[in-house]
Amino acid sequence: MESGRFLLAIVLMIAVVIVTNVIFPPSRAASPPVTAADTAFAPADTNRITPPAAVVDTPPAPTATATASAPADTVLVRSPLFEYGFSTRGGALVSARLLQYQSFADGTDGELADLVPRGTALVRLRLSTGNQMIDLQQLSFRAQPASLELSATDRKPLRLLHDDGAGLRIELNYEFRADDYTIDVNGRVSGAGPSAQLRLDMGPRLGGNEADFREDERAMAWVVNNLQTGIQSVPLTRLREQRIENGPLGWVALKSKYFLVAAMQTERGAPFGGVLAVPGSVPATAELSSTLLANEQGEFAYRLYVGPQQFDRLAAQGNQLQDVSVFGWRFLQPVLRPLGHAITWALLQMHRVLGLGYGWVLVLFGFLIRFLLWPLNAKAMRSQLKNMEMQPRIKEMQARFKNDPQKLQQEMLKLYKEEGFNPMGGCLPMLLPLPVLITLFFVFQGTIEFRGVPFLWLPDLARKDPIYVLPILLGLSMFVQQWLNLKSTKDAPPQMKWMTWFMPIFLTFLFLNFASGLNLYYAAMNLASVPQQLQIMRERERRAQAKKPG
Repeated sequence: MESGRFLLAIVLMIAVVIVTNVIFPPSRAASPPVTAADTAFAPADTNRITPPAAVVDTPPAPTATATASAPADTVLVRSPLFEYGFSTRGGALVSARLLQYQSFADGTDGELADLVPRGTALVRLRLSTGNQMIDLQQLSFRAQPASLELSATDRKPLRLLHDDGAGLRIELNYEFRADDYTIDVNGRVSGAGPSAQLRLDMGPRLGGNEADFREDERAMAWVVNNLQTGIQSVPLTRLREQRIENGPLGWVALKSKYFLVAAMQTERGAPFGGVLAVPGSVPATAELSSTLLANEQGEFAYRLYVGPQQFDRLAAQGNQLQDVSVFGWRFLQPVLRPLGHAITWALLQMHRVLGLGYGWVLVLFGFLIRFLLWPLNAKAMRSQLKNMEMQPRIKEMQARFKNDPQKLQQEMLKLYKEEGFNPMGGCLPMLLPLPVLITLFFVFQGTIEFRGVPFLWLPDLARKDPIYVLPILLGLSMFVQQWLNLKSTKDAPPQMKWMTWFMPIFLTFLFLNFASGLNLYYAAMNLASVPQQLQIMRERERRAQAKKPG
């Protein structure tokens, strides 16, 4: 997996910095720092998911109070952003084409991205009322109007009504905005008895729209925001048995790498009571069933988000929906998540304010990070220089107190104090760019703004370089840095010479299949560090000349 390879690369880079600065210091001279087809999914069996008592009161086996006699129609709702399709059988979401995003999956031939797998209804509704379960997909609804067309900033409603003539009446109201992927949903049930409870079912998964089906499949997950314990995310590939998440829940979501369907609590409405996740019969699929109580009048309300994982749009929804994607390894999430949001915001703002393409934004960002760290890097390099100058005195102490380690340690600490030297001063500043690099790795894992964006010869900044120019350039920039270190170091140890050749080659291999945008940023940052290394080399030469006799 890419995250495992990336973690190995980070460990090796940290090892290079520490080993170069601590384990192998030179004696006299200073050294600078170093697709499966969607048709594989059968129609979802909504009747087989019944939340147990831990989520809601367990009803008897689901039964329909009426059987649809009329054929189902699809009501299309179209705006400049989307084309949603709702079935007149229960108001189920049966298509969700995003008009600004292309599908890259095999066999789609440039079709628009559709979040609903073929042959499924992605979002479905049921009602639990007293001793019976009403599956709305078994009921025919009248749609008013029969289709919707939105433009500019239009806001228009769609009304779906079922009335069986025997007292059961179900009304569903959807309100759409032309410039947003959010749908306001409310409904009213009458004639079905007291304590009506909505069952909102999602699954089996979002449609596959990426060229790398396996990578997209690994990103598939169901996620909830528990208002008491926080966000919980479970990859569909790891769902082995049914799992219950008790409420209250601010939202319930089903996500892929770049897209999202989420049911959210309204500002004044009740939270979801819980969710039951049941593994599907096909790997990396699941059926989700969440619960929402209606009020005494049989009314309920929630919101749907059906669209891309755009940071600004998700943040505007509130309830931390922008955190729906897991950011980094669990133990680093408290650090990487806020840093990731900050970096994403900075890149998007640079793109909007400067009017540059994202490729040039990443190059500029790499130079900017190196510029901001210039003073700290200079301090670290000078600390290394001080370390090299002290090596003869340290070796003399080591020879004098070779049989008394405690005395040796005391004398070295005394020397460090006299010289105002921190042994780790040359390491820590060199590690500061790594949190940004780690964060950018995960930013490219799920930031839709980079999806499908070309730059020069690169067809997509979110995917690997198809001809591997950037990984090779990255390796060369690493080699130049190591070579400058080696060139300015007299009597360099063999280990340092070995690392000069081995590390650039090995890291190039590790970075081959990473997102080309990540390689672009890292190569730009490495190249921007070369002038500073040359400056410190000249400073070392001047200091060496000044110390020569005469």
